[in-house]
Formats: sequence, C-alpha cells, structure tokens
Amino acid sequence: MRQRRTIWRELSLMLGGGALVGLVFAMLPDGVQQGVPSAWPAGESRSAMFALCSGPVRVTCVVDGDTFWIDGTKIRVADIDTPETFEPRCAEEAALGHKATARMIELLNAGPITLVPIDRETDRYGRTLRIVERDGESLGAQLVREGLAHRWGGPRREWC
Repeated sequence: MRQRRTIWRELSLMLGGGALVGLVFAMLPDGVQQGVPSAWPAGESRSAMFALCSGPVRVTCVVDGDTFWIDGTKIRVADIDTPETFEPRCAEEAALGHKATARMIELLNAGPITLVPIDRETDRYGRTLRIVERDGESLGAQLVREGLAHRWGGPRREWC
C-alpha cells in the first residue's frame, strides 16, 4: 500500500492532477480515500506539513477552518464550526473565515497532532469526523477561545 501511495504522489506531482491521477487514486486501497488513513492510526500523534488546498488533487492541505485533508483523507473537525469561505453570507463571515483557515494551518503545522474518533465515523458528506488534539487539547477549542469558531452544536450558526 505504501508503494502505491508513493506512486500516486509522484504522478500527481508530475501531472498536476488530471484523469490519469484520478485513475491511480481510484486503484488505491479504501483507507487512503475514506475513513482514517492507515498511515495515521487513531490515537497516534504525528506531524505533517499543511498549506491551503488548491487544485483538484488534495493530499495534505487545509480547505477551511474546520476541514482539511491528511494523507488523502478529508477530515471534518468534529467539535467546531467555522465561518464559511466558499459561500459566505456576508463580507464579515468571509473575512473571519479566512482568518480561521489561516489559524488552522498555523495550529496544524505547530507540532504533532492526534486524530481522536467520536461516536460517528463520517458526516453526511462522507468526511471523516475527528477531534484534532495536540497534547490532549483540542485545536478546535483553541479556535473557539480566539473567536474564530463556535463549538459544534448542530446546524450552521450565523456569522453575519
């Protein structure tokens, strides 16, 4: 499995995305595309380098303040909701959403993180649900303290 992932990464770097990369990605074991990445077991602390997501191929990057990709798996931070950056309802929400995204990138890059399972594996969009911790403290709670997120409590809350 590790060899297949290496080949996929090399192809994605060479081709910058596209149909061939999609085919190679489709051949990878399910753990790389969905659920907890086998290279990142639940409860294990690991480090990775995150940047803002761009382009069609997403391996390890941040989408917004509460969603990121790691090792090809899309993670939804389970304990928070952050302002939208892709379809914000007002300029204030957009600005705060970009701040939350930048801060999440900083927090994820600050050292090893642990992906902690919750009572559900995925959300209705198929994203893997995890609380993200460093040294036993939730990164989501950090964003809440900084005013960049709300604690998760169901449907989307207003930021405008």
